[in-house]
Amino acid sequence: MIQQILLNLFLVSLAMAEETVSTSQHGNAWKYGTGGGLLGFVILILDIMVFMEVLKSNRPPSHKLLWCVVVFLFPILGLVFYWLFSNREKHMGSGGYEAIP
Repeated sequence: MIQQILLNLFLVSLAMAEETVSTSQHGNAWKYGTGGGLLGFVILILDIMVFMEVLKSNRPPSHKLLWCVVVFLFPILGLVFYWLFSNREKHMGSGGYEAIP
């Protein structure tokens, strides 16, 4: 019963969805999508800042690699998770670039 209701809601939302890609207009530059626009550029700059901060920290190389992969694969969520959960104050310091064994 619930599966049938969810399927019907999905089909109705699919039928009523607007076309998001238009070839006649370039759209709004603030949208985050394949083109990126201004918002995509700001997120790119913030991600590069996170990469630099992670690589300069005194974390072990495996933790540096993990944070960089998370931010690379999930640019927005990785950025938010890094700023919220990385314990940045503890790892600020004179760390350097280390080779991963």
